[in-house]
Amino acid sequence: MSNNTIGSSCHIATGKLDANQAVEGGGFPFFTCAEFPCTIDSFAFDDDVVLIAGNNARGNFHVSRYSGKFNAYQRTYVLTAKGGFDIDYVYYALKLELRRLREKSQGSQTKFLTMPILNNIGLNNIGHGEQIVISKVLAKLDKKISLNNKINAELEAMAKLIYDYWFVQFDFPDANGKPYKSSGGKMIYNEALKREIPDGWKSGNCSDLFNFNPTLSIKRGMLSSHIDMNALPTSGFMTKKVKKKPFSGGMKFQNGDVVIARITPCLENGKTGLISLLDENEIGFGSTEFIILRGQNFDLRCFGACLARSEKFRRYAISKMTGTSGRKRVNYTALESYEMPIPDEVLLKKFEGIIDPFFKKMTENTKENQELTKLRDWLLPMLMNGQVTVNDS
Repeated sequence: MSNNTIGSSCHIATGKLDANQAVEGGGFPFFTCAEFPCTIDSFAFDDDVVLIAGNNARGNFHVSRYSGKFNAYQRTYVLTAKGGFDIDYVYYALKLELRRLREKSQGSQTKFLTMPILNNIGLNNIGHGEQIVISKVLAKLDKKISLNNKINAELEAMAKLIYDYWFVQFDFPDANGKPYKSSGGKMIYNEALKREIPDGWKSGNCSDLFNFNPTLSIKRGMLSSHIDMNALPTSGFMTKKVKKKPFSGGMKFQNGDVVIARITPCLENGKTGLISLLDENEIGFGSTEFIILRGQNFDLRCFGACLARSEKFRRYAISKMTGTSGRKRVNYTALESYEMPIPDEVLLKKFEGIIDPFFKKMTENTKENQELTKLRDWLLPMLMNGQVTVNDS
């Protein structure tokens, strides 16, 4: 039986602020009970810490690792290691206890983690050197996962930037490789769109480029890939890992489809993703609360993903939602009618050719992260329980 506990191995403090004191674009991370930190303009802590969300409606108490200046919500616990304890080891030990924390959570509507529960969480009685060896193995995996995520975020930002330059600011490369509009390219006023667009472009609707909710064939009961609303990200392009289950009805999709949430609050939160993780030629299915975009005459996955992620398109979709409060939906026919300037096919294919390698790399990194996460989650209890040892040579 372990004699070590979180209370005996760590100094525990809490934040002092209300969650609504977050400042968009602030200079410091602000840890609340959400999975990811917000930002704020001031800091109250400057240390190497583990942070635990003390409140969560589902009892999922998020554990974070951070070093530097930050601030924290009043129900966020801030842990620093006492002498003889490795803070990374504490972090991984707590991640392993998430299920136990959920079981120990109290309250009815709002689950919360009390100080006595946190203090009494046990740790294995092993030396500081062994703690460091264990945490290093797990930290290497997390470092690679984090690097892949960083690369994906940079590729996403580049894709969005090029999309904005070409199709919003109209500074796509002209015949001489110069930015079209900025270099004096001819612009024509379009009566339907009430704005100037490049000469040779036309006004149209989203349905001129995309099929919405196209039909595919899947036999009922057939084992197939399935996505639910949790698979759609609120940032980034790639959907999360698909699950295998018997087909029981719903929207059918394939690699290259752009999937958009059509319900409250998922649409408002920006839940949109690109399907790219299926096996070759596989068809999957998912909730009828999605809308699927697929290029009509040629592959438009990159343009479609950037369009769906654009603020103007999202605001339009939200404005077309109907239904009672809390149960609103947008119909795919409303998105079909989205008015937009239509570029020529050559430019669209050129954009796809430039951005597609970005998306392929993002898919590759996403798949690798899934494998690394699976390995880390398998190793975590094995290392903590002594079932696997590491030779630190």
